Amino acid sequence: MFKKNGIHMLEISINSTGEVNVIHPAIIWDEEDLILIDTGYPGNLNDLRVGIEKAGVSFERLTKIFITHQDIDHIGSLPAILEESPKKIGVYASEIEKPFIQGEEMILRITPESITKALESLPPEVSEDFRRAFKFRLENPPKAKVDHVIEGGQELPYCGGVTAIDTAGHTPGHLSFYHQASKTLIAGDALIVKDGQLYPADPKYALDNEMAMKSLENLLSYDIEKVICYHGGLFSGNVRERLLEF
Repeated sequence: MFKKNGIHMLEISINSTGEVNVIHPAIIWDEEDLILIDTGYPGNLNDLRVGIEKAGVSFERLTKIFITHQDIDHIGSLPAILEESPKKIGVYASEIEKPFIQGEEMILRITPESITKALESLPPEVSEDFRRAFKFRLENPPKAKVDHVIEGGQELPYCGGVTAIDTAGHTPGHLSFYHQASKTLIAGDALIVKDGQLYPADPKYALDNEMAMKSLENLLSYDIEKVICYHGGLFSGNVRERLLEF
């Protein structure tokens, strides 16, 4: 029995090098649309399908994908989803992030230096075949066409209303999404949850940490009761009070 409308946080565990990493894409839906916010790593298509079906929604209902930003763990399975779908799925992202998602420009976080560092950080027991595949994936990140450019402050008339919020800093065009009907913020990498508490994202991963902190002020205009963070999961305490503490 499929639910007619709602919001749900997915939980996908990645264990490719012996270290478990958990990410949290989200879905929102009503009788007309099923929207996926971010698509995990390359190879997560089946994980997304299983998670969505467990939430009581048919994966085949997927109509739109919102991308918060360009990083591989957010766009990784986007091409696979689009290729497998028998129908057109609209892809939404900011103007700034668009060329990186489409592969017209290299993802900003991927440089020769960062690739070397990533390879050096792999456990010594990792095979040479895995290292080569890992290097190839970094040098050739996934890409897909962005159909709709959106910007901070824009209201999207889907699933009870979704507002795109400018939370630039982690990447230059990072967006978060506020689901009006449930008063839930889908924060992408603008915020994290650690040990049950809400925090700004780790500054070492922000391309411009000063901008990232400043942009959090944009969240104060919204009546947020819950936050879904891509890294860390759900926070449902006093969100406004916590934001002001930052």
